Amino acid sequence: MTARLELHGISKVFRTRHGETVALDGIDLVVEPGEFVCIVGASGCGKSTLLSIVAGLTEPTAGSVSLDGEEIEGPGPDRGLVFQTYSLYPWRSVSQNIAFGLELEGIGRDEIKRRVDHYLEVMKLQKWADARPSQLSGGMRQRVAIARSLVTEPEVLLLDEPFGALDAHTKSVMQEYLLSVWRQTGTTVLMVTHDVEEAIFLGQRIYVLASHPGRVKREIEVPFGADRSPTIRREERFLDLRDEIRGLLLAEAVEV
Repeated sequence: MTARLELHGISKVFRTRHGETVALDGIDLVVEPGEFVCIVGASGCGKSTLLSIVAGLTEPTAGSVSLDGEEIEGPGPDRGLVFQTYSLYPWRSVSQNIAFGLELEGIGRDEIKRRVDHYLEVMKLQKWADARPSQLSGGMRQRVAIARSLVTEPEVLLLDEPFGALDAHTKSVMQEYLLSVWRQTGTTVLMVTHDVEEAIFLGQRIYVLASHPGRVKREIEVPFGADRSPTIRREERFLDLRDEIRGLLLAEAVEV
């Protein structure tokens, strides 16, 4: 099941004893059902704050977030969230970690096993089903975290720089895994990243955020189909788009 995600006029002001900081200012954003959209921007542009608002963990100062026209007013199982840190329970096996959300929902044992087995296969973790997180590599732990979010069958998967802590090779492999899983599941995905090449390789559209305050500077269509391979990274269209987005971010840094 997927849904249309809409953000209208999202603003966020943080108030401290030293005054106010406008983190986000009037952001409008749409993710169509089954679409993979990336948000890129420099550190401090409010990417993670924006995702936290979509997840229902942070309340916006102004504006609204809706799924299929229904306004979001807090966290819910219709949105799965994956952070850069894995947040796995060290005392639970891979299977038990994946099953955790289903247990909280009171899903029956047979249905939990069916779903967990399915996502163990999707994420190629069958051999590690009984392993503890300490026995896994960083990439495998993140695959478990993604499987745990997908197993509850959310309408939207939210990714907050999920591969930021991985080495370059593992990161590349994980990007291919994620693209494959997205094609298999058709889940609506909204991902924030500071990695321009990652956004181009994964996303169908990219929102480039300006900083201080965070606002949409450009919306860009990515000129590649869903069935893309790592070789597109060497194509002229890819490199031109990379340079265009980097230019927007560099201009923003100079302006600030």
